[in-house]
Amino acid sequence: MSERALKPTFWVTGALFLFLGIFGWYDRLANGHQNVNYTTLVPWGLWIAGYIYFIGLSAGSFLISSLVYVFHVRRFESIGRLALFSAVVTLLLALLMVWADLGHMERAWEVLAYPNFRSPMAWMIWLYLAYFVLILVELWLLLRHDLVVGADAPGFRGRLYRILSFGSHDRSEASAARDMRIVRVVGTIGIPVAIMFHGGVGALFGVVAARPLWHSGNFPILFLLSALTSGGALLTLISAFFQDGWHRNRETVLALGRLVLGLLLLDLLFQFSEMLVAFYGAVPDAIWGFQQILAGPYWYVFWIGQILIGSLAPIVLLSLPIRRDARWVSFAGLLIMLGFLSVRLNIVVPGLAQEEVRGLASAIASARVSNTYLPSATEWLLALGIAGFGLLLFGVGELLLPRENAAEGVADVHA
Repeated sequence: MSERALKPTFWVTGALFLFLGIFGWYDRLANGHQNVNYTTLVPWGLWIAGYIYFIGLSAGSFLISSLVYVFHVRRFESIGRLALFSAVVTLLLALLMVWADLGHMERAWEVLAYPNFRSPMAWMIWLYLAYFVLILVELWLLLRHDLVVGADAPGFRGRLYRILSFGSHDRSEASAARDMRIVRVVGTIGIPVAIMFHGGVGALFGVVAARPLWHSGNFPILFLLSALTSGGALLTLISAFFQDGWHRNRETVLALGRLVLGLLLLDLLFQFSEMLVAFYGAVPDAIWGFQQILAGPYWYVFWIGQILIGSLAPIVLLSLPIRRDARWVSFAGLLIMLGFLSVRLNIVVPGLAQEEVRGLASAIASARVSNTYLPSATEWLLALGIAGFGLLLFGVGELLLPRENAAEGVADVHA
């Protein structure tokens, strides 16, 4: 199947998800949190899990782009711009997810206006801002020369390129080389920022001593490993859609598959090490959350979503001889991405479901005072709408922005 044949499926899926999301957003804006299923004891649910998920995709995509623009790994040169654009899109989706979860969405700006820098969350938000600015600057520098060249094109594309070039007219090779030197500096600064902001998400969970499942010094490292793995998986998939990754860009997709396989195995090693240490210690509070994950009411999220779909199947696909077929590698990337949503749900829900005061859930006869949680229709619809918005952003970016020509290593300004 060619890139041309894949794109209609991509656009239809994005449009369908976005349409379904309209109903979720309407319910959220009209009725607040009335029709969501999280409770007093489990105040975070699908939207926070989705926020962590998309943040990981963004950080992982950016760090892989740094292999190209900071460390000059030529094997991934053809996906450098795509990785940076993915980092921008998925960061926007993450912020939409957490914004939907806020009790007062209109007050979101106050975390920037009135920060408390003794709070890890305040530092994390400011790191998001710095990271967002950095990746936008880096992406603009990569596109600037092509935007200036494309500004002469007639019609809408030419007008758009003139706006996005922000008055720049220098199309010389010297200016392009200068842009690339600045890109390397910005990318180098961005690496510790990306590590800090996504490691900071892990630290935000890890410092909560009242939640034994989260309280671990490994959480920042686990979050970074998960980000690299899921970000690499995302790039194997979208390269197939936008860069003919099954044919023209096949070798890059295969190389990404090898990288993702190694990262996935390392991520699994760290996750199971956490479990083994907890069970060896046999402290009841420390193992309760893991017991819920392995054999509790949501066992299928772990065994089917995370292990079968997100781990075992991709490992088989990326280990057998079919690993040399880019179609199977990109499918493995899709499975890993789906599996990591289960990983995020297994962090958020079981960690909150553990009662801080034993017997509290059974002592109060109210559905809102419960330590069980399943996402409501509103939660699923809104989450699908955000995912669909992201798919369409990828599509619009691919249509309108200059992209890398993988065969020649130069930019292709669409006619």
